[in-house]
Amino acid sequence: MGQNDSSVVEFILLGFSHFPELQVHMFGAFLVIYLVTLTGNATIVTVIFLDHSLHIPMYLFLQNLSVVEASFSTTVMPEMLVVLTSEKATISFGGCFAQTYFILLFGGTECFLLGAMAYDRFAAICYPLTYPMIMSKRIFVKLVVCSWVLGIMTATVSVTWVFSFPFCGPSKINHISCEVPAVLELACADTFLFEVYSFTGTILLVLVPFLLILLSYTQILFTVLRMPSTTGRQKAFSTCASHLTSVTLFYSTACMTYLQPKSKYSPDTKKLMSLAYSLLTPLLNPLIYSLRNKEMKRAVVKLCQIKVVF
Repeated sequence: MGQNDSSVVEFILLGFSHFPELQVHMFGAFLVIYLVTLTGNATIVTVIFLDHSLHIPMYLFLQNLSVVEASFSTTVMPEMLVVLTSEKATISFGGCFAQTYFILLFGGTECFLLGAMAYDRFAAICYPLTYPMIMSKRIFVKLVVCSWVLGIMTATVSVTWVFSFPFCGPSKINHISCEVPAVLELACADTFLFEVYSFTGTILLVLVPFLLILLSYTQILFTVLRMPSTTGRQKAFSTCASHLTSVTLFYSTACMTYLQPKSKYSPDTKKLMSLAYSLLTPLLNPLIYSLRNKEMKRAVVKLCQIKVVF
Protein backbone atom coordinates (compact mmCIF):
# COMPACT_ATOMS: atom_id res chain seq x y z
CA MET A 1 0.00 0.00 0.00
CA GLY A 2 1.50 3.32 -1.00
CA GLN A 3 1.40 6.56 0.88
CA ASN A 4 -1.14 7.96 -1.57
CA ASP A 5 0.78 11.24 -1.98
CA SER A 6 0.26 11.78 1.74
CA SER A 7 2.76 12.98 4.30
CA VAL A 8 1.27 10.55 6.83
CA VAL A 9 2.86 7.08 6.77
CA GLU A 10 1.38 5.90 10.06
CA PHE A 11 -1.43 6.78 12.45
CA ILE A 12 -1.55 7.01 16.24
CA LEU A 13 -4.54 5.33 17.86
CA LEU A 14 -5.39 7.25 21.03
CA GLY A 15 -7.87 4.71 22.39
CA PHE A 16 -8.41 5.40 26.09
CA SER A 17 -4.99 7.00 26.63
CA HIS A 18 -6.50 9.86 28.64
CA PHE A 19 -7.53 7.27 31.27
CA PRO A 20 -4.09 5.75 31.99
CA GLU A 21 -5.12 4.49 35.42
CA LEU A 22 -7.83 2.33 33.84
CA GLN A 23 -5.85 0.89 30.93
CA VAL A 24 -4.37 -2.05 32.85
CA HIS A 25 -7.82 -3.11 34.06
CA MET A 26 -9.25 -2.61 30.57
CA PHE A 27 -6.51 -4.78 29.09
CA GLY A 28 -7.30 -7.66 31.44
CA ALA A 29 -11.05 -7.38 30.89
CA PHE A 30 -10.79 -7.04 27.10
CA LEU A 31 -8.34 -9.94 26.84
CA VAL A 32 -10.71 -12.23 28.74
CA ILE A 33 -13.68 -11.06 26.64
CA TYR A 34 -11.72 -11.64 23.42
CA LEU A 35 -10.67 -15.17 24.41
CA VAL A 36 -14.23 -16.05 25.50
CA THR A 37 -15.55 -14.61 22.23
CA LEU A 38 -13.20 -16.74 20.14
CA THR A 39 -13.93 -19.84 22.22
CA GLY A 40 -17.71 -19.36 22.05
CA ASN A 41 -17.88 -18.71 18.32
CA ALA A 42 -15.36 -21.44 17.52
CA THR A 43 -17.46 -23.86 19.56
CA ILE A 44 -20.60 -23.02 17.57
CA VAL A 45 -18.76 -23.40 14.24
CA THR A 46 -17.25 -26.74 15.32
CA VAL A 47 -20.43 -28.18 16.82
CA ILE A 48 -22.51 -27.37 13.73
CA PHE A 49 -19.78 -28.74 11.46
CA LEU A 50 -19.55 -32.06 13.35
CA ASP A 51 -23.25 -32.63 14.09
CA HIS A 52 -24.98 -33.53 10.82
CA SER A 53 -28.43 -33.11 12.39
CA LEU A 54 -27.66 -29.37 12.51
CA HIS A 55 -26.89 -29.15 8.79
CA ILE A 56 -30.06 -27.20 8.08
CA PRO A 57 -30.30 -23.53 6.98
CA MET A 58 -31.11 -22.16 10.45
CA TYR A 59 -27.87 -23.50 11.96
CA LEU A 60 -25.73 -23.07 8.86
CA PHE A 61 -26.65 -19.37 8.85
CA LEU A 62 -25.65 -19.30 12.52
CA GLN A 63 -22.34 -20.95 11.64
CA ASN A 64 -21.62 -18.21 9.10
CA LEU A 65 -22.63 -15.56 11.63
CA SER A 66 -20.18 -17.02 14.17
CA VAL A 67 -17.38 -16.90 11.58
CA VAL A 68 -18.21 -13.23 10.95
CA GLU A 69 -18.36 -12.41 14.68
CA ALA A 70 -15.03 -14.08 15.46
CA SER A 71 -13.39 -12.38 12.45
CA PHE A 72 -14.85 -8.98 13.34
CA SER A 73 -13.57 -9.28 16.90
CA THR A 74 -10.12 -10.38 15.67
CA THR A 75 -9.97 -7.36 13.37
CA VAL A 76 -10.42 -4.96 16.28
CA MET A 77 -9.39 -6.57 19.56
CA PRO A 78 -5.68 -7.49 19.10
CA GLU A 79 -4.84 -3.95 17.95
CA MET A 80 -6.90 -2.53 20.82
CA LEU A 81 -4.95 -4.65 23.32
CA VAL A 82 -1.70 -3.27 21.85
CA VAL A 83 -3.04 0.27 22.23
CA LEU A 84 -3.86 -0.37 25.89
CA THR A 85 -0.29 -1.52 26.63
CA SER A 86 1.57 1.18 24.67
CA GLU A 87 2.31 4.76 25.54
CA LYS A 88 2.20 5.64 21.85
CA ALA A 89 0.34 3.02 19.82
CA THR A 90 0.98 3.44 16.10
CA ILE A 91 -0.50 1.63 13.14
CA SER A 92 0.91 1.84 9.62
CA PHE A 93 -0.99 3.42 6.76
CA GLY A 94 -1.43 -0.01 5.18
CA GLY A 95 -2.41 -1.57 8.50
CA CYS A 96 -5.06 1.08 9.06
CA PHE A 97 -6.35 0.52 5.51
CA ALA A 98 -6.61 -3.23 6.17
CA GLN A 99 -8.35 -2.80 9.52
CA THR A 100 -10.89 -0.35 8.08
CA TYR A 101 -11.52 -2.71 5.16
CA PHE A 102 -12.21 -5.76 7.34
CA ILE A 103 -14.37 -3.81 9.80
CA LEU A 104 -16.64 -2.81 6.92
CA LEU A 105 -16.48 -6.23 5.26
CA PHE A 106 -17.53 -8.18 8.35
CA GLY A 107 -19.96 -5.49 9.54
CA GLY A 108 -21.67 -5.35 6.14
CA THR A 109 -21.77 -9.13 5.81
CA GLU A 110 -23.37 -9.41 9.24
CA CYS A 111 -26.12 -6.97 8.22
CA PHE A 112 -27.08 -9.12 5.25
CA LEU A 113 -26.73 -12.39 7.14
CA LEU A 114 -29.12 -11.17 9.83
CA GLY A 115 -31.58 -10.26 7.07
CA ALA A 116 -31.22 -13.69 5.47
CA MET A 117 -31.74 -15.37 8.86
CA ALA A 118 -34.98 -13.42 9.34
CA TYR A 119 -36.19 -14.59 5.92
CA ASP A 120 -35.36 -18.17 6.89
CA ARG A 121 -37.43 -17.91 10.10
CA PHE A 122 -40.27 -16.31 8.12
CA ALA A 123 -40.30 -19.18 5.62
CA ALA A 124 -40.08 -21.83 8.35
CA ILE A 125 -42.91 -20.45 10.50
CA CYS A 126 -45.27 -18.96 7.90
CA TYR A 127 -44.89 -21.66 5.24
CA PRO A 128 -43.81 -24.84 7.07
CA LEU A 129 -45.16 -27.22 4.40
CA THR A 130 -43.28 -25.63 1.52
CA TYR A 131 -40.25 -24.56 3.59
CA PRO A 132 -37.90 -27.18 2.08
CA MET A 133 -38.57 -25.73 -1.38
CA ILE A 134 -38.48 -22.06 -0.30
CA MET A 135 -35.21 -22.53 1.57
CA SER A 136 -33.57 -25.20 -0.56
CA LYS A 137 -29.83 -25.80 -0.46
CA ARG A 138 -29.45 -23.74 -3.61
CA ILE A 139 -31.34 -20.75 -2.17
CA PHE A 140 -29.39 -21.02 1.08
CA VAL A 141 -26.04 -20.98 -0.74
CA LYS A 142 -27.15 -17.97 -2.83
CA LEU A 143 -28.15 -15.99 0.28
CA VAL A 144 -24.86 -16.73 2.05
CA VAL A 145 -22.73 -15.96 -1.02
CA CYS A 146 -24.66 -12.73 -1.68
CA SER A 147 -24.16 -11.64 1.94
CA TRP A 148 -20.40 -12.08 1.67
CA VAL A 149 -20.14 -10.56 -1.83
CA LEU A 150 -22.15 -7.49 -0.85
CA GLY A 151 -19.97 -7.08 2.25
CA ILE A 152 -16.82 -7.28 0.11
CA MET A 153 -18.17 -4.82 -2.47
CA THR A 154 -19.21 -2.31 0.19
CA ALA A 155 -15.84 -2.48 1.93
CA THR A 156 -13.86 -2.24 -1.32
CA VAL A 157 -15.64 0.87 -2.63
CA SER A 158 -15.76 2.71 0.71
CA VAL A 159 -12.22 2.04 1.92
CA THR A 160 -10.60 2.68 -1.46
CA TRP A 161 -12.38 6.04 -1.59
CA VAL A 162 -11.52 7.02 2.00
CA PHE A 163 -7.82 6.25 1.62
CA SER A 164 -7.62 8.06 -1.70
CA PHE A 165 -7.87 11.34 0.25
CA PRO A 166 -4.61 13.03 1.25
CA PHE A 167 -3.69 12.85 4.94
CA CYS A 168 -1.41 15.72 5.85
CA GLY A 169 -1.54 15.47 9.63
CA PRO A 170 -2.17 15.43 12.48
CA SER A 171 -2.11 11.65 12.44
CA LYS A 172 -3.86 10.99 15.76
CA ILE A 173 -7.04 8.92 15.47
CA ASN A 174 -9.17 9.62 18.53
CA HIS A 175 -10.80 6.21 18.50
CA ILE A 176 -10.19 2.57 19.43
CA SER A 177 -9.71 1.45 15.81
CA CYS A 178 -9.47 2.68 12.23
CA GLU A 179 -13.19 3.10 11.60
CA VAL A 180 -14.27 5.23 8.65
CA PRO A 181 -15.73 8.21 10.60
CA ALA A 182 -12.60 8.52 12.76
CA VAL A 183 -10.16 8.20 9.83
CA LEU A 184 -12.16 10.60 7.67
CA GLU A 185 -11.73 13.38 10.24
CA LEU A 186 -7.98 13.42 9.43
CA ALA A 187 -8.37 13.86 5.68
CA CYS A 188 -7.16 17.26 4.46
CA ALA A 189 -9.57 17.52 1.53
CA ASP A 190 -13.22 18.17 0.89
CA THR A 191 -14.98 14.95 1.92
CA PHE A 192 -18.56 16.17 1.46
CA LEU A 193 -19.27 13.97 -1.57
CA PHE A 194 -17.99 10.87 0.23
CA GLU A 195 -20.05 11.73 3.30
CA VAL A 196 -23.19 11.92 1.16
CA TYR A 197 -22.29 8.57 -0.41
CA SER A 198 -21.43 7.09 2.99
CA PHE A 199 -24.69 8.22 4.59
CA THR A 200 -26.73 6.96 1.62
CA GLY A 201 -24.76 3.70 1.48
CA THR A 202 -25.16 3.14 5.22
CA ILE A 203 -28.91 3.63 4.96
CA LEU A 204 -29.07 1.03 2.19
CA LEU A 205 -26.65 -1.31 3.95
CA VAL A 206 -28.38 -1.09 7.32
CA LEU A 207 -31.99 -0.24 6.59
CA VAL A 208 -32.65 -2.58 3.64
CA PRO A 209 -31.80 -5.73 5.67
CA PHE A 210 -33.55 -4.17 8.68
CA LEU A 211 -36.74 -3.62 6.66
CA LEU A 212 -36.54 -7.23 5.49
CA ILE A 213 -36.24 -8.29 9.14
CA LEU A 214 -39.14 -6.03 10.15
CA LEU A 215 -41.41 -7.33 7.39
CA SER A 216 -40.47 -10.93 8.13
CA TYR A 217 -41.24 -10.63 11.82
CA THR A 218 -44.47 -8.76 11.17
CA GLN A 219 -45.66 -11.72 9.12
CA ILE A 220 -44.32 -14.14 11.73
CA LEU A 221 -46.23 -12.31 14.48
CA PHE A 222 -49.52 -12.53 12.61
CA THR A 223 -48.93 -16.21 11.85
CA VAL A 224 -48.02 -17.07 15.43
CA LEU A 225 -51.02 -15.23 16.88
CA ARG A 226 -53.29 -17.33 14.66
CA MET A 227 -51.85 -20.58 15.99
CA PRO A 228 -54.43 -22.47 18.09
CA SER A 229 -51.80 -24.17 20.26
CA THR A 230 -50.11 -22.28 23.11
CA THR A 231 -47.17 -24.68 22.89
CA GLY A 232 -46.81 -23.95 19.18
CA ARG A 233 -46.80 -20.21 19.79
CA GLN A 234 -44.17 -20.54 22.52
CA LYS A 235 -41.96 -22.71 20.32
CA ALA A 236 -42.24 -20.26 17.41
CA PHE A 237 -41.40 -17.26 19.59
CA SER A 238 -38.51 -19.19 21.14
CA THR A 239 -36.90 -19.89 17.76
CA CYS A 240 -37.07 -16.17 16.90
CA ALA A 241 -36.02 -14.70 20.26
CA SER A 242 -32.28 -15.33 19.82
CA HIS A 243 -32.19 -13.76 16.38
CA LEU A 244 -34.21 -10.73 17.49
CA THR A 245 -31.83 -10.19 20.41
CA SER A 246 -28.83 -10.26 18.06
CA VAL A 247 -30.53 -7.86 15.64
CA THR A 248 -31.31 -5.41 18.46
CA LEU A 249 -27.74 -5.48 19.80
CA PHE A 250 -26.07 -5.04 16.43
CA TYR A 251 -28.37 -2.57 14.69
CA SER A 252 -28.92 -0.23 17.63
CA THR A 253 -25.20 0.41 18.20
CA ALA A 254 -24.25 0.43 14.49
CA CYS A 255 -26.98 2.95 13.64
CA MET A 256 -25.97 5.24 16.49
CA THR A 257 -22.38 5.22 15.20
CA TYR A 258 -22.87 5.57 11.45
CA LEU A 259 -26.18 7.43 11.10
CA GLN A 260 -25.59 10.32 13.49
CA PRO A 261 -24.15 13.78 12.75
CA LYS A 262 -20.48 14.26 13.58
CA SER A 263 -21.10 16.46 16.61
CA LYS A 264 -23.93 14.38 18.06
CA TYR A 265 -21.74 12.43 20.47
CA SER A 266 -18.42 13.04 22.20
CA PRO A 267 -15.39 10.95 21.13
CA ASP A 268 -15.60 8.93 24.36
CA THR A 269 -19.26 8.11 23.75
CA LYS A 270 -18.43 7.00 20.20
CA LYS A 271 -15.71 4.72 21.55
CA LEU A 272 -18.11 3.10 23.98
CA MET A 273 -20.71 2.57 21.24
CA SER A 274 -18.03 1.06 19.03
CA LEU A 275 -17.09 -1.30 21.86
CA ALA A 276 -20.72 -2.42 22.04
CA TYR A 277 -20.81 -3.90 18.53
CA SER A 278 -17.13 -4.84 18.19
CA LEU A 279 -16.78 -6.44 21.62
CA LEU A 280 -20.12 -7.18 23.28
CA THR A 281 -22.12 -8.41 20.27
CA PRO A 282 -19.55 -11.06 19.22
CA LEU A 283 -19.30 -12.10 22.88
CA LEU A 284 -23.03 -12.37 23.56
CA ASN A 285 -24.18 -14.00 20.32
CA PRO A 286 -22.79 -17.46 21.12
CA LEU A 287 -24.39 -17.29 24.58
CA ILE A 288 -27.71 -16.07 23.15
CA TYR A 289 -27.93 -18.83 20.56
CA SER A 290 -26.51 -21.70 22.63
CA LEU A 291 -28.33 -21.05 25.91
CA ARG A 292 -31.75 -20.49 24.29
CA ASN A 293 -31.57 -23.37 21.84
CA LYS A 294 -32.17 -26.96 22.95
CA GLU A 295 -30.64 -28.47 19.82
CA MET A 296 -27.44 -26.48 20.25
CA LYS A 297 -27.19 -27.44 23.92
CA ARG A 298 -27.78 -31.08 23.03
CA ALA A 299 -25.07 -30.97 20.35
CA VAL A 300 -22.56 -29.30 22.70
CA VAL A 301 -23.21 -31.91 25.41
CA LYS A 302 -22.85 -34.69 22.83
CA LEU A 303 -19.53 -33.27 21.62
CA CYS A 304 -18.23 -32.97 25.19
CA GLN A 305 -19.20 -36.59 25.91
CA ILE A 306 -17.33 -37.76 22.84
CA LYS A 307 -14.23 -35.87 23.94
CA VAL A 308 -14.44 -37.40 27.42
CA VAL A 309 -14.69 -40.91 25.93
CA PHE A 310 -11.59 -40.40 23.80
